[in-house]
Amino acid sequence: MFRKSITAAVIALALAPAGALAAGGAGYVEDVDFSFEGPFGTFDKYQLQRGFQVYQEVCAGCHGLKYLAFRDLGRSDGPAFPAEQIKAIAASYTIIDDESEDGERPGLPSDLFPGNDAAGAPDLTLMAKARAGFHGPSGLLVNQLFKGIGGPEYIYSLLTHYNGEEEEVGGSLLYGNDTMSGGWISMAQPLYGDDVEFAVYAADGTAAEYEGYTPPEPTMEQLSEDVAAFLMWAAEPALVERKEAGFRNLVFVIILAVLLFYTNKKLWAPIKRKEEA
Repeated sequence: MFRKSITAAVIALALAPAGALAAGGAGYVEDVDFSFEGPFGTFDKYQLQRGFQVYQEVCAGCHGLKYLAFRDLGRSDGPAFPAEQIKAIAASYTIIDDESEDGERPGLPSDLFPGNDAAGAPDLTLMAKARAGFHGPSGLLVNQLFKGIGGPEYIYSLLTHYNGEEEEVGGSLLYGNDTMSGGWISMAQPLYGDDVEFAVYAADGTAAEYEGYTPPEPTMEQLSEDVAAFLMWAAEPALVERKEAGFRNLVFVIILAVLLFYTNKKLWAPIKRKEEA
């Protein structure tokens, strides 16, 4: 009876509403059904392409991605940008290089995104991993098993839960946010809807329409979900690869366990027959 009660409590905590599972004293965190969640989840390349557009056109002015390489944008299990588009994206950034004549040069696909701390804003490369949105019973990782750590959900919720309030503290203007710890944030609301015109890209890097794909309406919620998914990928570009490796290893362990079971059974069979005789 006691064991059943404990099991029921654990399941209840795991399935509790995301808003009640706030991260580190933060406020409301909404659960979002991302395609990459779960043991067999994968990234939606079109969503990652849209999310990168949101980052580049809205977020890059204040935030960097200094741990991500431009060439990673071409990963087949990621945004899968065409090679020419990656070259164009890299070339649009200026890279500090002491060996070049002017001390700087256009970016190359092999370069990392440059850091950006001019506005004092945090780098976003690992943000989706640094911000946990869900917590289960201490040490049991129940919610992490069912929902993931909740970093993308935290980012989505932060971007969509500005409440319109403002307050000046110490000469700085703060903005009301129902997800931010303490209810206030120094970043003004970055997304309102229609901030970005979505596009997809052909092999030569030019904007094109892929057959069977129509970009969704760029609402605030859609933009927030797309950039949250992109930042999750930026934090773990090899996430799908790790899942596939884990599945292969699990299958191997199961096969090995079955073989060991029958080998052990065959080795001990003569001894058991002697004992029975």
